[in-house]
Amino acid sequence: MFNKRDYHDQEAHSRKSSEAEEAATSSARSAAPAPSAPAPRTGGVATIGPSISIDGTLKGEEDLVVEGRIKGTVSLQKNTLTIGAQGRIDAEVFAHTILVDGTVNGDLFASEFISIRKSARIDGNVLAPRISLEDGAKFRGSIDMDTDSEAFKKAFSFRAETAAPGKSSKDQGEVKSGNNPGAKPAQHQNTGSGQQPKNPQQQNAKLGGTAA
Repeated sequence: MFNKRDYHDQEAHSRKSSEAEEAATSSARSAAPAPSAPAPRTGGVATIGPSISIDGTLKGEEDLVVEGRIKGTVSLQKNTLTIGAQGRIDAEVFAHTILVDGTVNGDLFASEFISIRKSARIDGNVLAPRISLEDGAKFRGSIDMDTDSEAFKKAFSFRAETAAPGKSSKDQGEVKSGNNPGAKPAQHQNTGSGQQPKNPQQQNAKLGGTAA
């Protein structure tokens, strides 16, 4: 015989079970860690924006894009310098690679490569082992691709006299030996008895006394 009360009890029990399962699923989802944000990139390329102006010496050890203005000296001898279309450089530039889209008033020195693109405006000398000049670029100056030239050596070589000025230890040793390197050290006379030599009058007096 069908019992209506038993039916309601079973229905209530199943409803509670489903609610418990949903609560467990919800708590598991909330406990799961959120996906982590990607780590920021280190190194990369630094940028000088159009509103930034620098007056002085700029040095660094990372690639640089210039859309602003720099006046003075730029030294990135191991990195790439990109002068954007809005960039303006009134300076001497030393870099590994130089890419020019903007305006430069000054000499460019690159140890590897210089690319002068069609939108570039350059008034100065260009020195690098490899140089590219696109049709349409405006350039006034000289081009030097000789890495044995004095200008290239002065720009990128580290000379010993500027790194550690002074004399060598050998030269310093010679200086310590005396003001005159050709002079011989003074020698002391030794009579063999360990006493200082007597003057001639004392020697004659002694000899005379012995003869008498």
